[in-house]
Amino acid sequence: MDLIKKLEDLSKRYSEVTEMVADPDLIKDQTRYKDTMREHQHLSELMSLYDEYKKTLSGIEESTRLITEEDDHDMKELAREELKELEEKKPKLEEQIKLKLIPPDPLDEKNIILEIRGGVGGDEASLFVRDVWEMYCHLAEMKGWKYEVMNSQPTEVGGFKEIVTSISGKFVYGTLRWEGGVHRVQRVPSTEAQGRIHTSTITVAVLPEAEDTEIVIKPEDVRVDVMRAGGPGGQCVNTTDSAVRLTHIPTGLVVIQQDEKSQIKNKAKAFRVLRARLFDLEESKKNAERSAARKNMVGSGDRSERIRTYNFPQNRVTDHRINFTIYKLDQFMMGYMDEMLDALNVYAKEEQFKDVSELSEN
Repeated sequence: MDLIKKLEDLSKRYSEVTEMVADPDLIKDQTRYKDTMREHQHLSELMSLYDEYKKTLSGIEESTRLITEEDDHDMKELAREELKELEEKKPKLEEQIKLKLIPPDPLDEKNIILEIRGGVGGDEASLFVRDVWEMYCHLAEMKGWKYEVMNSQPTEVGGFKEIVTSISGKFVYGTLRWEGGVHRVQRVPSTEAQGRIHTSTITVAVLPEAEDTEIVIKPEDVRVDVMRAGGPGGQCVNTTDSAVRLTHIPTGLVVIQQDEKSQIKNKAKAFRVLRARLFDLEESKKNAERSAARKNMVGSGDRSERIRTYNFPQNRVTDHRINFTIYKLDQFMMGYMDEMLDALNVYAKEEQFKDVSELSEN
């Protein structure tokens, strides 16, 4: 791919989009307004890098000329020093530009529904569900995101069979989109008298939350059942029919919501979760149809794929998709996840850029 030609083409597009942003009628169409502003922000950042890149290339040309033509020894030395600095800067800028050439995914700005469920390991798995949920809550607090428990199934040992949480804020899905899959824990359970290390698993699903207008659910497509909420071990915790179960007839998706004492609130939350699951289903179909796009996924997206191991005896967390290990698991569990999350996002963008380059060359 000719980088300069690509940037020149985008410079023309930036001029066009800048004119569109100045049009007072743009705001009347909210969808078009959001898309245009997103593109303008992306191109603006790219053009800043391009300006810096052009200055760097011009500086390299000028320093090379001075070294060749200048008679003054001190001037030649200054030019050599500047040339060295600029030649070191050039590939770094090119890497930044290449990553920035990937347009932002509109989904990245979305809020999410985070679903965490116990897998293999019984009580220990349920305790790890709680630990991982708390980890994401710590991260949310650090980033100034808001979170709300939508539904949970506590266990008698203090864990969760499953817990569903909504997280809202800036760039939530873009930050956590690669967290979906099987998370494996290796540690000595608190219930283990012999001190043996056990291996348990949980599953995490990260669903972009859909707007009401993006996924329309027809009333005739949903069966609504009401029932009494239950607690750990089948214990009844509510004497009124406040729990709600939604069954989406065309897909067979079932959502149960019982955390609220109000049936109306449970129903509203259940529809939010159902809408997110249907939206995720649609996005999964689109991704499956784009065979080339599958390459730029960090993983297969299959929720049965083991993506990460948390090894407590070694204070180690390893992401198997990018072979990335951090020996600070204690801090990681407190929400200090940025090193891992950044590595995943950079890897995904690099893979995506390879795909874009291949398509451009063919």
